[in-house]
Amino acid sequence: MRSALGQSVRDSLVIAKRNLIRMVRIPEVVIFGLVQPIMFVVLFSYVFGGSINVPGAGLDANAYRQFLMAGIFAQTVTFATAGAGAGIAEDMHKGLIDRFRSLPMARGAVLTGRTLADLVQTALTVVVLAVVAVIVGWRIHDGFLRALAGFGLLLLLGYAFSWIGALIGLSVRTPEAATSGGLIWLFPLTFISNAFVPADNMPTVLRHIAEWNPFSATVQGCRELFGNLPPNYPVPDAWPMQHPVLASVLWSIVIIAAFRTLAVRKYRSANT
Repeated sequence: MRSALGQSVRDSLVIAKRNLIRMVRIPEVVIFGLVQPIMFVVLFSYVFGGSINVPGAGLDANAYRQFLMAGIFAQTVTFATAGAGAGIAEDMHKGLIDRFRSLPMARGAVLTGRTLADLVQTALTVVVLAVVAVIVGWRIHDGFLRALAGFGLLLLLGYAFSWIGALIGLSVRTPEAATSGGLIWLFPLTFISNAFVPADNMPTVLRHIAEWNPFSATVQGCRELFGNLPPNYPVPDAWPMQHPVLASVLWSIVIIAAFRTLAVRKYRSANT
């Protein structure tokens, strides 16, 4: 069993290295991946920020930037799902997955290596985005270690969602379909949440959806760990909002367990 586990780890790292080398050789993929979140930071901070009041913040003009950034970080790591799915669909389309499947390697290594490489790319994106956030006025208020825990929550969620992207990439025939399929469900997931506006003012049904949304739990948890919530911010009664860090971790573990199982099963039976 140890030998099989060791082989799986080695094979996964080899595939991850292959994808990281490809990322270095095609830097425009990383650059274009940075453009959208930076645009969201600037647009929401300076265009919409003046019209959105954060409960408990009073007249603090900078409060919305503090409130916003956890949502932008979370949106960035989840939107990477579309790219992950498109990359796997492209490998399928070119027949590369069939070549990997013919090699004496662990069955889940191809997908694990791919998702690990995507995680590294996502981490680099988050670092650059954090620098931009500091420039527009975002700050960490509860210490470095708690901030690291917040970024850890984000990367865990991003890794979990990359397995959803892997399943989508294995289930469609073209990279274009994988990109579209990866974005269709992400928009309602991220916007019916507490990422950009407090959920209190949403209609009752949407508010309950937002409060139990795994995306919202991560956003709320990061705001607490970054110290970005006003002192008098009203916390909803829903359990995930009362315990957002624990809820975020549990949601991510469940998503990884479920979609990794489905993706590996799909990989074993996929035909190009």
